[in-house]
Amino acid sequence: MAISKDKKNAIAAKLTDALKDAVSVVFVRFHKLSVADTSALRRELKKEGVGYYVAKKTLIKRALSAKQFEGEVPAMDGEIAIAWSNSDATAPARLIHVAGKKYKEAIAIAGGVFENAFADVAKMVSIATIPPLPVLRGMFANIINTPRSRFAIALAEVAKTKTV
Repeated sequence: MAISKDKKNAIAAKLTDALKDAVSVVFVRFHKLSVADTSALRRELKKEGVGYYVAKKTLIKRALSAKQFEGEVPAMDGEIAIAWSNSDATAPARLIHVAGKKYKEAIAIAGGVFENAFADVAKMVSIATIPPLPVLRGMFANIINTPRSRFAIALAEVAKTKTV
């Protein structure tokens, strides 16, 4: 069914507004995804602060051209939606990647925008595998504390040999 020009302008305005403050954007290829699964996906994404919107590719491209990102738009074959976040740069890619594992062959990453430049599928998948910020902080703290703990263990062993 054809969409009226006013409706197209409203959708393009919504997409442009969403992309205006977005830190990162993921193009999501979805196929044969049930309404219940789509609703569950939207709820999961919303809990993490990630927006999700399905629109025509021409309207998505119009909104992307208004923002003027660097590089070339990746190929958008099939049915496309966008997922974006205004705060966590890795969240959209990570959550869509996890959803792709959950809904096998129904959802896949088709590219995206990261650091104001278009990214292909391979780059977005590599971004998706970056752990969330709290996990990265924990890993960093563990790396910092490892030499201290080893030094403390060595001192304890030396103390055992000296006191006997």
